[in-house]
Amino acid sequence: MFLDPYHTPADVGFRISAQQASDFAKRVAGDFNPIHDAGARRFCVPGDLLFALVLSRFGLSRHMDFRFRSMVGDGILLHVEEKESGQLVVRDEEGKQYLEVGREGDTSLDAAVIEAFTRCYVSFSGKNFPHVLKPLLESRGVMFNPKRPLVIYDSMGFSLDRLDLVAPCLELVDSSLEVIGKRGDVRLEFRITDRGRPVGSGSKKLVVSGLSDYDPAAMDDIVAEFYRLKSAYEGTHQA
Repeated sequence: MFLDPYHTPADVGFRISAQQASDFAKRVAGDFNPIHDAGARRFCVPGDLLFALVLSRFGLSRHMDFRFRSMVGDGILLHVEEKESGQLVVRDEEGKQYLEVGREGDTSLDAAVIEAFTRCYVSFSGKNFPHVLKPLLESRGVMFNPKRPLVIYDSMGFSLDRLDLVAPCLELVDSSLEVIGKRGDVRLEFRITDRGRPVGSGSKKLVVSGLSDYDPAAMDDIVAEFYRLKSAYEGTHQA
């Protein structure tokens, strides 16, 4: 199973170490957000890894909604509770909730389908910065704090016309940014295709904290650092 390197089964649940989370972000998602670095002071597990683990255990449903409630730290023991309604909740031993998942419709447990959809979604999600966020922020004249960039995964949902997917792909169709004081709500609308044919749609919401006036030089430095880290990582982790 392709997710085996990125979590460790424990008791009735699982743990995700900071290193496992960082490896997933970089290897699978192409995500070099510093908040996912193993040594980051404000480290958190990528939401996409929780998404992937939920799908691997409970399948891919035609209609799904994911709402992230808290950030997961290094090595926290997590388990997934399935409620009578079919809703799933990822929580820790103290009952703190990290992710709520709503699902409706038929569900596929086909491992190949689930992996293909997971990989295409995570790859799409990992390209949020700088590919989508930079021009969106620039168009509104705002940016995050360059010293403490914080972009939080808030929620995501999608609907599929069918589940017998072979080569799914996600395409961005629209993006928007609502500025509310020092906070920005980013919405990304996407189309889901399979072998070139539309099979569904969805949307993702991100929250950008600590907004300030857009600084082209500071943003250029952040983007340059992103590509430097990406190049350095790929240079030392050749297949």
